[in-house]
Amino acid sequence: MVMMIPEFIPAKLFWVYFTGIIEIAAGIGLMIPAIRELTAVLLIIFYILIFIANINSSKKNINIFKADFTGPGMSYLYKERISMQIILIAWTWYFGIYLN
Repeated sequence: MVMMIPEFIPAKLFWVYFTGIIEIAAGIGLMIPAIRELTAVLLIIFYILIFIANINSSKKNINIFKADFTGPGMSYLYKERISMQIILIAWTWYFGIYLN
């Protein structure tokens, strides 16, 4: 995952762990009715920011499973990641904001 982070961002390993903690906290936050809507808004922003790392990863052909540069490249971004990001954002909006 460190390979996905753009070069201009320092302390890459810290950000990998930090984003993992954010994901766990967001999962918990979505289960608490009093903060569900705020959590959903912040999670949507998080998804958009993480997408930047996905663009960087695709441009560099990063294979996160092998930690090398043999990944599918931009085809992964267009075929899989964009649709997944849209689904995650829509799901978060629907269940975290719309139904709240």
